Amino acid sequence: MSGILKEVYQRLFDAFGPQNWWPGETAFEMMVGAVLVQNTSWQNVERAIDNLREAELLDPHALYAVSDEELQELIRPAGYFRVKSKRLRSLLAFLVERYDGSIEAMFATSLSQLREELLGINGVGPETADSILLYAGGQPTFVVDAYTSRVLVRHGWIDLESDYHRTQEFFHDQLPADAPMYNEFHALFVHLGKHFCKKSKPLCDACPLKEMLPRGGPIAGE
Repeated sequence: MSGILKEVYQRLFDAFGPQNWWPGETAFEMMVGAVLVQNTSWQNVERAIDNLREAELLDPHALYAVSDEELQELIRPAGYFRVKSKRLRSLLAFLVERYDGSIEAMFATSLSQLREELLGINGVGPETADSILLYAGGQPTFVVDAYTSRVLVRHGWIDLESDYHRTQEFFHDQLPADAPMYNEFHALFVHLGKHFCKKSKPLCDACPLKEMLPRGGPIAGE
């Protein structure tokens, strides 16, 4: 690593230690979780996934075969269950109809091609696609979320107007293509955003990156 991000990574890792993220027992469970976690907390997703596990439906073909009504009821704890059931069903249709339900075959596809295919699925945006690729597939693509963008904006490393692609390039340009490191780095940003770089009333004085703030304090913005 080189540049600013090397120091950021080291400071966060020294302060927080390894995060052992993403929570999930299997690649398929992580894929399901990546859809269900949209606009909700992971605690709510865990309840929904527990329902699927208890119903013995954490399998692509089994979950693909359930009715819309049953799927909605099972994932209800994750919120927006009607919308998310449609998005999850679109992902399941892609996995079963395109790859016969084989996670291994899906991730044998090149990163660029698979990312493009995932982005073509209804309800799968860049963050969800990259979460599937990185956490379920071990592919070297950096996940950008609201926490990450907030930290970068407040330190003046990206503009407030920077879109997902430009922010992701900030990482890809400075970091080697290393999936385990991307995994750890993103998880460290999540921890920082939740506990220090909060949306309101950030705890800048206690932040491991406080010495890297621009003169005059954090830049306003999300």
